[in-house]
Amino acid sequence: MEWRDQGALLAVRKHGENAVIAEIFTAEHGRHAGVIRGGTSRKIAPILQPGAQLDVTWKARLEEHLGSFHVEPVRSRAALVMSDRLALAGLNAVCALLVFALPEREAHKELYQHSINMLDLLGQTEAWPLGYLQWEMRLLEDLGYGLDLSACAVTGAVDKLCYVSPKSGRAVSKEGAGEWADRLLALPPVMLGQGNADDGEILKALETTGHFLQHGLAKDLGDRPVPVARDRLIKALTRYSMSA
Repeated sequence: MEWRDQGALLAVRKHGENAVIAEIFTAEHGRHAGVIRGGTSRKIAPILQPGAQLDVTWKARLEEHLGSFHVEPVRSRAALVMSDRLALAGLNAVCALLVFALPEREAHKELYQHSINMLDLLGQTEAWPLGYLQWEMRLLEDLGYGLDLSACAVTGAVDKLCYVSPKSGRAVSKEGAGEWADRLLALPPVMLGQGNADDGEILKALETTGHFLQHGLAKDLGDRPVPVARDRLIKALTRYSMSA
C-alpha cells in the first residue's frame, strides 16, 4: 500500500530510539498516523513542528498497518508564531482539537481546507481570533454538532436572536426565551456575522462553542476531556483582551 498527499502536522511522539509517530491531517486521507524513521535527527526534527505543511508519502504492507511516512517540508508555520504567545496558543489549540476530534483515516475535505486557512491566518493578521471562532463552529458542524442559528426555535422569528439552546444548539430569541433565559447559552452577534467582533464577544462565543465541544462531542467520545490547549488559548485571549 502506498499513497502521496499533503497535510498539516498535528502531533509527534517518540517511537523507539530515533523514530517518531506523526499524526498528519491530510487532504485526501484525513487524520493519518505513521512512523517517521530518523524523526529525532538534527536533519528531520526541526521540520516536525506542529502546524508544519508537509508533502507526505505513506507506505505499509497492509492498509490496516501503522505504516511509515516519508516527509518533505512545504512550509513552516511555527516559525511565524513563535514570538507571538497568543498566536502560538491558537496554533496549538487547532492542532490539539483536530487530534482529539477527528476519526482516523476519514477524509474531511472541507474541514481540511478551513483548517489550512485558519493555520495560515496565524501570525499574518490580528483578526485571527474571529477566524478561530468560525473554525470551531465549522469543526462542530462537520462532525455533526453544528448550531442552527437561522431562526428562533420557539417562535420562528429570525431577528432579536440572543440565546442558544444548550440541548438542541438552536437559536432562541429574547421573546422566545422568556423565564428560561438564564438557562440558555449566549448568542453574541459575532456568531451571526454581525457586530464588531471584539475580543470580549469572541470569548463569549467561545464559551458557547465550548459547551458543545464538552457536552456534545467529548461526551460522545467517551467523556474524554477537551484538550487543555484550548483552555490555554481562552486564558491567553482573556489576558490579551484585558490588556488591550
